Amino acid sequence: MQAHLAAQDDDMWYVITDGQMKILKMNTAAITTEGAPQMVEKHRSEWTDEDKKKENLDNVAKYIIYKTLDKNMFAKIKTCTTTKEIWEKLTQLCEGNDHTKENKLTVAIQKFDNTKMKPGETLAEFNERFSSIIIELISLRKDYSNREIALKVMRALPREWDVKP
Repeated sequence: MQAHLAAQDDDMWYVITDGQMKILKMNTAAITTEGAPQMVEKHRSEWTDEDKKKENLDNVAKYIIYKTLDKNMFAKIKTCTTTKEIWEKLTQLCEGNDHTKENKLTVAIQKFDNTKMKPGETLAEFNERFSSIIIELISLRKDYSNREIALKVMRALPREWDVKP
């Protein structure tokens, strides 16, 4: 049963990333030069229950995506006809192109570099603000070592936090 669900998940992801599944069968009448049978599309009258489920995966995937979007985001993708189109549009809207990603990364690195604890800010408030910057950097595929992060935190603290000799 678990293997069946894993295969169905793989099929669902295929529909999202590669497009509608084609229901195929072997064409035993034609043999390729390598001796392997040629694949041709099955006629609807030949579909099994499993074939029907696979063919419907695009609709299932669209429904799942629709249910997760707010009205504003739905309005931006409602003209897309396949799950693949929806996924590509959402990726573009949420991540942007390579230039946009690079700009976001540059801004996030500047935030990291310029982070200082504000006057009157508690350590908990600073930690929350600093953690959100780290999460943003990780989402943009920029990782800092624990040592780099610890050093940054130490440098970000105000002078009154310095160790007294």
